Amino acid sequence: MATEPTIAILNGACKAQENRAATFFSAVSDYWGLTKPEVNFLILVTTFAGFYLASSGGPVNFHLLLAFHTLLGTLLVAGGTATINQALEFSFDRQMRRTARRPVAADRIQRSHAFVFGVSLALAGAVYLRIEVNGLACLLAIITLATYLFVYTPLKRVTPLCILVGAFPGAMPPLIGWAAARGRLDAEVWVLYAIVFLWQFPHFMAIAWMYREDYARAGYLVLPLNQQRDRYLIWQSFVASLLLLAVSLLPAIYEKSSLVYFAGALMIGTSFSYYSARLASRKSNASARQLLVASILYLPAIFVLMMLDRKCP
Repeated sequence: MATEPTIAILNGACKAQENRAATFFSAVSDYWGLTKPEVNFLILVTTFAGFYLASSGGPVNFHLLLAFHTLLGTLLVAGGTATINQALEFSFDRQMRRTARRPVAADRIQRSHAFVFGVSLALAGAVYLRIEVNGLACLLAIITLATYLFVYTPLKRVTPLCILVGAFPGAMPPLIGWAAARGRLDAEVWVLYAIVFLWQFPHFMAIAWMYREDYARAGYLVLPLNQQRDRYLIWQSFVASLLLLAVSLLPAIYEKSSLVYFAGALMIGTSFSYYSARLASRKSNASARQLLVASILYLPAIFVLMMLDRKCP
């Protein structure tokens, strides 16, 4: 029939549009994945907690728009940092099963494109924080980016102490939130910093144990290679979780929170220490996986509890 060529052309055009749409959404998904949204969730939780707890009157003096600016700027810098990291580490990502399918490692995004995208995000976030929030929040975000990319990341191939070094920039988000709300860092915020700092050790030990063969294949020294590994695992997971439990109780001890917080933090922290002890004693992938899940739940739980039970001055 005379209409058949026309129908064929229309079908071909529709398929071409579908292919272009699929390619576009696939690219958007890859660029979104470069920013590590699963990691950014915890960054935003701790940043928001710092901001909220720094608001002198609690919900009464809480500035919603400023909180939004703080979270958006922090998200941009964090996403940019994650993207730059993958552009720099793509050759090592290719050697690990866990990371081999990342966009740059799998050649779905060119390394140069990822680098430009990451730098653009980070710069946009830093400028946004400086203009819409304040200079201190901007400075802390820049310090976090620089120490993570140029100190912690190279050390992963040099010494297991990289985890200790990386914990310093990793604990910055509540400082950024606090600085955004008050324009300064008060003594109280260092308790929040210490909580995130100590939390990272058992959290990362769970990941390091689950993917120890992957890390070794790529040349990452996140765990000692000799008989010191068992002792290292105990200190980094169980002992750190006990210190974390003690630090998390400080707000109640210094009467910044009530007995409700004390009881909740004690229960949450004890549970976290239990799973940390299981990894230290059993040294199995199953116990590492359980600890990883517990760590992901712990951080939002402890900060939400702290915000809900906050005693306003």
